[in-house]
Parts: sequence; C-alpha cells; structure tokens
Amino acid sequence: MNNTKIPNRSEVEPRNTWDLSTLFASDDAWSAALEVLEQLGGKIPAFKGSLGKSAESLADFLDFYRDLGILEERLGTYAQLRTTEDEGDGKARTMLGKFMMADTGIQAALSWATPEIQAVPDADMGVYLSHGRLRDYRIYLERLLRLKSHILSEKEERILALHAEGDNLAQEAFSVLTNVDMSFGNIDTAQGPLPLTKSTWAVFMENPNRAVRKKAYESFYEHFAALKTSLGALYGGSVKKDVINARIRGYSSARAAALFPDNVPETVYDNLVSTIGANLEPLHRYYGLRKKVLRLDTLRHYDAYVPLVGDISRKTSWNEAVGLVSLALAPLGDEYVNTLRAGLLDRWADRYENQGKRAGAFSAGTFTGDPYILMNYQEDSIGDVFTLAHEGGHSMHSWYSVRANPFIHYSYSIFEAEVASTFNEELLFRQMMKTAGSDEDLKTWLINRRADTILSTLYRQTMFAEFEQRSHELEEGGTPLTADLLRSEYRKLLEKYFGPGMVFEKNSDLEGLRIPHFYNAFYVYKYSTGISASLALAERVLSGGKAEREDYYRFLMSGGSRFPIDSLKLAGVDMSSPAPVEAACKIFGRLVDELEKRLD
Repeated sequence: MNNTKIPNRSEVEPRNTWDLSTLFASDDAWSAALEVLEQLGGKIPAFKGSLGKSAESLADFLDFYRDLGILEERLGTYAQLRTTEDEGDGKARTMLGKFMMADTGIQAALSWATPEIQAVPDADMGVYLSHGRLRDYRIYLERLLRLKSHILSEKEERILALHAEGDNLAQEAFSVLTNVDMSFGNIDTAQGPLPLTKSTWAVFMENPNRAVRKKAYESFYEHFAALKTSLGALYGGSVKKDVINARIRGYSSARAAALFPDNVPETVYDNLVSTIGANLEPLHRYYGLRKKVLRLDTLRHYDAYVPLVGDISRKTSWNEAVGLVSLALAPLGDEYVNTLRAGLLDRWADRYENQGKRAGAFSAGTFTGDPYILMNYQEDSIGDVFTLAHEGGHSMHSWYSVRANPFIHYSYSIFEAEVASTFNEELLFRQMMKTAGSDEDLKTWLINRRADTILSTLYRQTMFAEFEQRSHELEEGGTPLTADLLRSEYRKLLEKYFGPGMVFEKNSDLEGLRIPHFYNAFYVYKYSTGISASLALAERVLSGGKAEREDYYRFLMSGGSRFPIDSLKLAGVDMSSPAPVEAACKIFGRLVDELEKRLD
C-alpha cells in the first residue's frame, strides 16, 4: 500500500477492510437489535426476588442473562469496531453512545442480581451447584461468590452502575484528542514529504537517517508538549477514578482491585519488577552496543529503535506476511494454521491506515462473530509482520476458547492473552532465522529485531508497570497528580532503565502522557509476564512432541474456566515463580552476547 498519502475511510477498498457481517449485516440491523436489547432490559425486574427460591429459578435467570450478554457483546463490539474505523465519524460515535446509554440502563436494572445471588445461603447454593441446568454456570457462580466481600448493597450497586458510563470519559477524551484532533504534519525524507502520525511514528524511529529521526521525534513531542497540561489532567483523572472505585469496593489499593478478579497474587507483580530491576545489566550493555555500532558521540532517545543492521530492508505485502506467519506456525498443526490463514486472507482484518483510524493494532474476539483484527499495516516495516503474528495469536486464542466453553466463561484474561500472542512472535522469529540460511546479515538483523522486541515487551512494559504503580501510590497517598509531577516520575524511570549512557531531550518524559494502555490500569505488566511465559512455552513445544503441543492447546481452550496462573501451569509454566522472568532475561542477555560478537 502506498503510504505517501493517508486515504479517507471512504477511499479504502472493501477487500482491505474487515467484514463485520458476522456481528450485524448493516448499521440498520444493529439499530434493530439495539431495540431488542432495550426490550429485554424491560424484562429484568420480573426475575427479582426469585434467584434464591430454587436451582430452576436461578437457572431461568442465568439463561436469560446469558442471552442478554451475548446480544450486548455483539452490539458493543460492532459499535466499538465501527468507531475505530474513523474516530471522527459522527454516526459511529452516535451508535457507540446509544449503546453505552442502553447498556448503562441495563446494568443499573441488573444491579440487584449479584447481591441477590450472593445472599443465597451457602448450604442452598451448594445444593444448587449440583443441579444439571447450572452445570455451565458453576464456574461463573463460584467466581461470583468469591467477590462477595467486595459487592455492595443493591442500592449502592445501582448507583455505581449508573456512574459506569462516565468511567471511560478520560480514556475516550485522550483517544479523540490524540487520534483525531492532533495533527503532526509531514517530515521531509529522501522519498519526499511523508506524513507523521501515531502509526507511522515507529517507521520514522527506524529510519537510518538520524536527521529524519531527530526531526520526527522533536516534531512529535512538540505537539504533545502543547497539550501537556490537558494530557496530565486526563491521566490524573483516570488514576483518581481507579483509586476511588477500589476504595468503594473495599480493596487495599487500586492494584489489588485490578489483580483480584484473576486471582493473581500481588507478589507476581512485585516479583516481575524486582527481577527485572536486578537484571538491567544486559539492557544497559545493549544500549552501549547500540551507541558503538551507530558510531555516536551521544546516544539519544531517538536512536533507541533504529535497526543496527541498517542495510537490511524489505517490503512485505499483506499476502506475503500471511504466508510467512502461516509457515512459522506450522508446528501448531493444520487446523490452527489453515483457520488463521483463511481469516487473514478473507476479511477478519482491517488492514491499512486511513484518516481518523485508531492507531496501533488489536484483536477483538467475540462469542458469535469472527475474531477481528485491527491493523495499520505498513509494508516497509517488517515489525508489522510480527504484529500480525501477535494479533493472530489473540484471535486464534479466542477461536479455540469459543469452541471449548459456554458463553458465560469463554472469555480469557489479558494475563493469558499476552502469552498466545507473543508465543506466535517467537515462532516467527525462529522460522525466519531458519530460512535465512547462509545470509548472516539477515540473521544479525533478525537477532537485533528479536532483542528489540523482547526489550520492548519485557523491560519496557515493566518500566511502564512501575510508572503505573508509582502514579497510583501517589494518588492513594494524597499527592495531587500534576503534569509536572508525572513527568518527573517518568523521567526517573527513563534514566533507570536506559542507563547512564542515554541522553534525553527536554520533552522525552512526555512519553508517559501518550501511552494509551495507561488508561486501562495495571494492564501493561501482563505483556512482561506474557512474553516470559511464551518464551518458556515456545521452547517446550518446539523441543517436545505431541504431548507438549496438546498441553498448549489445553491452555488455548481453557478460556475463563481456570484462573490464569492455573491455566498456564496446565500448559507447563509456573508464573507464580520469578523463574520464567529470570529465564527471559537470560535469553535477552544471550541475544545481546550474539549481537556483540556479530557487530564487533
């Protein structure tokens, strides 16, 4: 795709967009279904007071709740995906707003249900759980009862449900501000002026011309600097919301509230941060190597991402990328590979960037629709091939989970999701190393690329996790979160992780105010734990046989039927121990060793 001009959404060929018809055939069909949802919402009060009468009455409600939830998921996902196509599209935003209002009303109408289920005497619930009609709901009910101490009264739950619509306002404002209202202009290159956007930013940071990187970096952060106070207020408001909600529900901290539903001990988070902190030496050594290879007097932040083997470049079309990913994932078997390939060559994915489209990439799996993938694919960035493998891992995780579980607990946790995605990246790296043959330059480039990927996923996401922890601790301790304070805390972490050899710019710490994932608190640490688990599992599957592959499939099919730590133990890795993180650090260290030998 020619990326010298970013097309409007209307100019994108349909074959390069996702086909949302597995959710709804059209916007009109979606509108009709929204009316059905509102009608179903009107039936909710009829169940009130009946949930503790018998197993049958509880099953009747849960069947209704299941069907309501499936329709909610379809409606919400369709509206969200339509909005990400062009975040300036008023029609799509109106659809999402209508859904949010309807869903808020339904959640308010359901506010009595959880307290009523939790009020069922333990002896009675024990009998109910053995009833055949509640078989598919057993796991859901057991987890609901586990939350009992953090559920409030019916009246209080209703108030919280009515407030839920406003919980995402800071995140939505940040997204619109940075994806729609902010324009970064063009950067002069050897190919002529090219547009600087949040999606092309990574391409500019990999440009071998240091002057181009410097210009793109400075221009990018000048635009964020102009809005620093607003961005600081938005993130500060998001943190405040997290802290307030945790206190309302009786958690000791916002982090404790975020980790409790997945039954992830806070020691897992602490082990990650402390283990990475104790293994920064290979990271600092890598930055020293980068300075030496690039022959720089000073290493700047905009020098941190350019490939060290600068003369290895290639264009990879979408179809070629799908072929590379399919070949790499062959050890997972025909069903996995053929399903993913067919989806990517058909219309699971929205492939390329257009004006107003949400930046980055994600997978959105649902119980009834295809596991859709949003990409902003750039043919001249081999990194986007790895991104495709990554998002394909999420989508296939959803595909297997849907086929192995009932709706009520088919959805897996983000903690597990990042394993399936980074697992695919590791297999792609190994396959490309194998097919490189005697091309030592390509192998060096791939090793450089893999080191950069592990760096960004293992070390960098842990740095982000430290920042999230610190910002929430400050709020919980009564310290107001200003833009200046947030920047100061973030700069300390930049200096810690990049080491004494890196020279930062005056606006480098604005990076802490531009990360979208920070609006989903205590999310990013899962990238670090995920890649640690996936590196261990990739080695286990590739060096093992049928049994090891079947263990991995059991993990993919677990869905939400197990807590994530237990699910990963089933696959063969124990994330309650720091050992997988330590092993991942050693793998990174070996990659740095190999690069030092090759680039000396």
